[in-house]
Order: sequence, then structure tokens, then C-alpha cells
Amino acid sequence: MGKGQAVFRTYTTLGRCLSALPEPVALGLGNVVGDVLYRVRHEHRAMVSANLQRVLGADGDDARVVDRWARRSFRAYARYWVEGARLPGTGSNEVVQHFFVDGLHHLRDGMARGNGVILALPHIGSWEYGGAFLATQDLPMTSVAERIEPPELFDYFVEQRAAMGLTIVPLDKHSGSTILSALRAGKLVGLLCDRDIEGTGIEVDFFGERTTMPAGPATLALRTGATLCTGAVYSGPGSDHRALVEPPLDTTRGSSLRADVARLTQEIATRLEGLIRRAPEQWHVFQPLWIADRPPVEKAA
Repeated sequence: MGKGQAVFRTYTTLGRCLSALPEPVALGLGNVVGDVLYRVRHEHRAMVSANLQRVLGADGDDARVVDRWARRSFRAYARYWVEGARLPGTGSNEVVQHFFVDGLHHLRDGMARGNGVILALPHIGSWEYGGAFLATQDLPMTSVAERIEPPELFDYFVEQRAAMGLTIVPLDKHSGSTILSALRAGKLVGLLCDRDIEGTGIEVDFFGERTTMPAGPATLALRTGATLCTGAVYSGPGSDHRALVEPPLDTTRGSSLRADVARLTQEIATRLEGLIRRAPEQWHVFQPLWIADRPPVEKAA
């Protein structure tokens, strides 16, 4: 059995085991795993701490404060994976029972206009749980996700999410046209946009420092007339999930497409700041995000 197959079988086996455990036990186990990762993943811990320092502002100058938040961040990330493993076995009634959302009418109003809706999201909490909830409200969401190794594990994720009403499009050269087609068909599209994975984004100010963010949400909204909203899904308290959908951004065309994309991307970045500040420990970004932290080759690109 190859390494990829071993990883696939290990994850699916763990997923079945976590689904069989009582939820409090599974979440408690996630906390233990998070604490272990916090202690042994020194490089990731340093990166998480550097990212949190920007979010916390003045409080980030206190190393002890940052350290406490970093430990919570590892616990929250472990919870994300535990919930993701259990979600396929969670019934729609249970999803609805444990989900509370403010601002859902912004999505419904946007869908009623007929040009589709783009929901710009940060890597906060469990956006997939939000996707499962939206499917129960006749608002099935299409989203883009990075491919993970091994390929069979990514295919497994796609199939599991499809069973919950969430369509996952792999991030590749075809994903843009697929999302464009979904919007032209009047669908809801959720785009995680706080990381510039491809390195071709728009430069913005984010927590007082320069970085880049994907131009996709703004460009697609301007080209299709889709409603553009921001939002986030937070895990907790307990087994509950709480979501916030913010009012649509102003996508009125101005002087040029380039200028409008830059303006809207900065507005998205500013809104994401507020959403992240609500629960900094649930922001799952373990990579260099700001330009100052990126490797020299990436900075040059």
C-alpha cells in the first residue's frame, strides 16, 4: 500500500471513529490534539503567532497574550477538522438546530435579483458547516478549494460535501470559468479570499500592513452584476455555530475595471478585518500572509 493510500485510509478511518463518538468526547479529543500540535509544530506556531500579533494590535506586543491566543488557535483548527470529519454523518435537522445566522436576508435578496451572489469569506470557523446549512435553506453553495494530497482524499471530500449540498470546484485553470458559469446561472458562490494562494492578487492594507488578496470576488461581481457580500461562520459556543452575513458592497462601476477591482478588494479586506477580530483564535491561517513574511522569491513575484 502506497503512502497516499495509507493517508486516505487513515483519515477515513479516523472520520468514522470520530463520528461514532459522542460529540463532547470528539471535541475534547480535538482539544488534546490541538495542544499536542501547538507544542510540537514550532514553525507553524511561530507563523500563527506572527499573524495573530497583527490582529491583536497593541495587545500583540505582549508575548504571553499572543502565546495564549496561539494555543487557542491550534485548538480551534483541530476542532475544524473534527467537525469536518463528523459533518457528513450529521443530519440536516441537527445542522439547522445548531446553526444561527444574522443577515441571511442579504443572500436571499441577492438571489432574487437573478445575477447570482458571491459570499466572500475568511478562513474562520467552519465555512463548510455554513454550506451544509445553506443547502437546507434552498441556497446550495458552490465553492473553490485547493487540491490536497493524496488525490483520492480530495475526491472523498468533494463527494462528501456534494452529499450535503455543497459543490466543491478544485482550484485550477478551469475554476474561474466554472464559477463564472455558476453566477450566470444565478447561483450562490462562496469564495475564501483572505489568502492570495496564486500570488497574483491585489495589494491591500490589512491590519495596518500591506499584503495581497485575490481579485476574483471583485472582478466576478463587476463583470456579472452578482451581489457581493462578506460573511463568516464561527464555531461555538458548545456545539452551536453562528454566522454573520454583512450587507452587500457597492459594485457600481466607476472609472475603470482595474480601479473598481482595487477599490472593492480593499473594501473586502477591511470587512474581513472586522470578521476576524470577532474570533481571532478561529482564523485558520498557518502560512505567511503579509508581504513582509513571504519568502524572497514570492515577494519578487
